[in-house]
Amino acid sequence: MSVQEYLDKHLLSRKIEDAVNAAVRAKTPDPVLFISNHMKKAVPSAITKIKARQILDSRGIPTVEVDLYTNKGMYRASVPSGASTGMYEAVEMRDGEKGKYLGKGVSKAVKIINEKISEALIGMDPVLQSQIDQAMMGLDKTENKAELGANAMLAVSIAACKAGAAEKEVPLYKHIADLSGKSNPILPVPAITVISGGKHAGNNLAVQEIMILPVGASNFEEAMQMGCETYQHLKAIILERNGSNGCNVGNDVGFAPNISSIAEGLDLVKEAIDRAGYNGRIKLAIDVAATDFCMGKKYDLDFKTPNKSGQNFKTGEDMLEMYTQLCKEYPIVSIEQPFDKDDWEHTKLFTNLGICQVVGDDLLMSNPKRIERAMHESTCNALLLKVNQVGTVTEAIEVVKQAKNADWGVIISHRSGETEDSFIADLAVGLATGQIKAGAPCHGERLAKYNQLLRIEEELGAEATYSGENWRQP
Repeated sequence: MSVQEYLDKHLLSRKIEDAVNAAVRAKTPDPVLFISNHMKKAVPSAITKIKARQILDSRGIPTVEVDLYTNKGMYRASVPSGASTGMYEAVEMRDGEKGKYLGKGVSKAVKIINEKISEALIGMDPVLQSQIDQAMMGLDKTENKAELGANAMLAVSIAACKAGAAEKEVPLYKHIADLSGKSNPILPVPAITVISGGKHAGNNLAVQEIMILPVGASNFEEAMQMGCETYQHLKAIILERNGSNGCNVGNDVGFAPNISSIAEGLDLVKEAIDRAGYNGRIKLAIDVAATDFCMGKKYDLDFKTPNKSGQNFKTGEDMLEMYTQLCKEYPIVSIEQPFDKDDWEHTKLFTNLGICQVVGDDLLMSNPKRIERAMHESTCNALLLKVNQVGTVTEAIEVVKQAKNADWGVIISHRSGETEDSFIADLAVGLATGQIKAGAPCHGERLAKYNQLLRIEEELGAEATYSGENWRQP
């Protein structure tokens, strides 16, 4: 194609003339810069290049990062990964080469992006998120993303979402709200990890996390102040009682004192809240992650204690009674994965008691079919959304809609292996989920999410709404 043919095809002569006239009308002091920016807006955005690489997550385990280029800029995204993966979630693409990163390398996923996905998406408009995601799903053709890998697809999907927001010249959360049909972005209540256990820490505590929810804050900034102060008071209490070793932290950066019972952990947190002066304004939540210590149909709360493991099994009924008692004694408003991933019976019995939010994690795996079953059977009443279990932004939006249509609570969640990418902060605001789980207020990969939420609240100004007491149904 000759230069003249190119000019004629894209009507560039007309667009240049329009840009010059606009610069004259604006009386701009820098007409060249003005005309350049005007021309950028006049040319439709398109994906021009996608480059993937292997980086490391917060545990030193490889993950995927993508730079997606359009004719207007470069947009970067990286994906997290969990300590354990389930059979019902979308599949990560790992190398399996034991001599490198113990088989956890992602060079295969990187190659798939750079060669296969890139070729399919070049030229597409980044604003059209669902078309981009559908194109990748069309390449994969499997229900669990086994062909391309959920980690490969999600990194590209998030990068495209960021590019789409830039093309529209709106904040990322606003673009996500538009994609979902929402019009009222809401700042979520943070479920802040303060004590870690389970597979995420080296202590004897069976449950994975004890969290605090600053529902009584007037805005997100105050919620973080309340959370940070409580976290620091908890550190001081643990130092007093357990010494410096008790202040070791888990994957989510919650403290990991060598306690063995849930009540011990809750007592520590309750005292920290009292010292901080936030009694009544901060509620508690527990991530039990019971699948990790379910043996057959019984639960071993001493599975991390060598001399006790296997000696004190609890039945589903015992666990049900324990949770009921804990909710009476402590201000617990949410319990995540209280039973095994396939223990639908006891999860339903607990939910039907109506004493707290019952969150499906391993039970649901962010899988639309399992969510549908749980809705039909009234098994739980909240969804923990981990975007890497789904695989694309479009599918994440759809499962949130699915949960909200059933009047469920929705928690946007980080993973134990995180990166500095703050996408889930914008996702929680744009989808108005009312709840976000991003770990402790410590370490860069966790603070990236909380700091982005602080920026969003500042940007929204008087229009900012914090879910607060309406955290389940904002």
